[in-house]
Amino acid sequence: MSATVADGTTVFGDFEDSRRRDDFLSYKKTIDESPKQPIPKLGSDFVVADYALQDRPFFVPIGRGGVLAALEKLDQQLVQAGRGKLLSKKQPTDWTGEEILPGQIGLINHGGIPKVLTKTGRYPGFPLRNWWARSWKGTKGLSDTVIEFQGLTVVQVSQNQAAVVSDPQNQIFVIKNSGFVAFAIEGTYDVLSIVDQTHLPGKVVDRITNGVLGHTHEIKMRSKISSGEDKEYVVATFLDIPASNCAILQRGDDLQLLGAGQSVITNPSVTLRGLYTLGENQIEMPTKDIFTRDQVPVSLTIYLKWQLTEPLKLATHGYNTPYDALRDKTQSILTQIMAHLDYSSMVKQRSLGPDNMEDGNDPSSAFLDALRTRAMDEMHEAALEYGIILKDLAVIDRQFKGEIASTMDKLTTRALQAQVEAANVDRENSNKVKQEEGALSVARIKAQSANTQADAQAYGVIAAAKAQAEKLKIEAEAQAEATRVAALADAEAIRIKARADAEVLDQYAREMGLRRMEVSKVRAYGSKTVFVPTEAIGSQMGGTMALGMAAGMGADARRAAI
Repeated sequence: MSATVADGTTVFGDFEDSRRRDDFLSYKKTIDESPKQPIPKLGSDFVVADYALQDRPFFVPIGRGGVLAALEKLDQQLVQAGRGKLLSKKQPTDWTGEEILPGQIGLINHGGIPKVLTKTGRYPGFPLRNWWARSWKGTKGLSDTVIEFQGLTVVQVSQNQAAVVSDPQNQIFVIKNSGFVAFAIEGTYDVLSIVDQTHLPGKVVDRITNGVLGHTHEIKMRSKISSGEDKEYVVATFLDIPASNCAILQRGDDLQLLGAGQSVITNPSVTLRGLYTLGENQIEMPTKDIFTRDQVPVSLTIYLKWQLTEPLKLATHGYNTPYDALRDKTQSILTQIMAHLDYSSMVKQRSLGPDNMEDGNDPSSAFLDALRTRAMDEMHEAALEYGIILKDLAVIDRQFKGEIASTMDKLTTRALQAQVEAANVDRENSNKVKQEEGALSVARIKAQSANTQADAQAYGVIAAAKAQAEKLKIEAEAQAEATRVAALADAEAIRIKARADAEVLDQYAREMGLRRMEVSKVRAYGSKTVFVPTEAIGSQMGGTMALGMAAGMGADARRAAI
């Protein structure tokens, strides 16, 4: 079986070409290539001509002039071939009759032969004009996608559309981004379907990873067989392949890789082998029961991560998905590895990864070493044969079966329960210790807060005492200063007054001053006050008078007592 990579997006069938090519046509698409396995290039014999461009009678492609120009060219071909005109010679009026608006054409059935009116206006009927053997069939828009009338076929498709057409010889061809005008002398041009190439209804999903591989749509043609029964047959298959995906086509023993894009298959000898993704994929794969050397059955769950780089190799080996190839190879390699290992070497280990590297003393190291070295290496080499790069392999679970495995599972479960209980106790103790540490931290913080508050209060009392002492000091100093100033003022006043009195020389003024002093004394001490001199003879008289007064007061007191 040969394999070839195509460089096109359109695959057509066998056509009436001088070369009679039987191969495929598609556009070039860059595919994620493996650095070790380059994809072969397109061969020179994988090219065919486009069926819609071949010359055929009374078939005119629609060019820049539009539908009217194509109708005029088709009319000239019919006249040159000795057949009737397609365009009617009738001229329009502006007063009565059937009306043709701008952008429309009129259709007339002239004895089974189509006639087309292309000029706008009104066309009077019988008896104003010669409508013998003619009948009016209405109007059609010049921009209509499909116009079919009495063997005349007009097809126009836009950018995203594709028209699937069957010609009078039942040959199928596809029109894209263009159109044609044709008149069938024998048979008809049947428009089987107008397809939206960007929204195909059939979704193709990978049954393993559930990823969308692409979309397809089959166009069927109804045919009547000799028994009179109508049956449908697939005549065209449309493909919409997303980026990073591809399709594989098959014709006989030859395979072709079709890249991402929009494609259509009309060649009956070409079939769609399958759709594939070139991106990374991962899956958890359970294996079948594998027996160890001591006949203990074990079932593994394998984690696989891969990338398909050469789908042609995979299809050549007869696999529909990369998973199918990896599953068979993985089962075979693991069976060979497990057949040389004992149950005891596997009972402890459940997973394979960088955290499970052993020093060789543990019983599970043999199982790990075998999986790390033999399984990964052999799987990588085997995957390359199918065009697959194996990026990761891990054993994420294993299940032992049988009586020995059941007993060991019970023991393992008990051990795990003990470990869990010990871990719970440790966790509770740790939680209690953390709670006590938290309470101690809270008490320490509260004490620090109380100390800080006491320090603040003491500092406030000291500051208030200092402020009060400073206030008293300032007030005392102010009062002393005021007293001193008042004393100085009084002394100064006395001095001034004495100085003023000393400067009085008039005898009368002096006498008046003395009398004023006497008046002041009397006012101050009362009019009954006796002033006794305290010097010389006057002082002795005062003492004598005091003794006499005291003796009189004592005598009066004794009388009162008797």
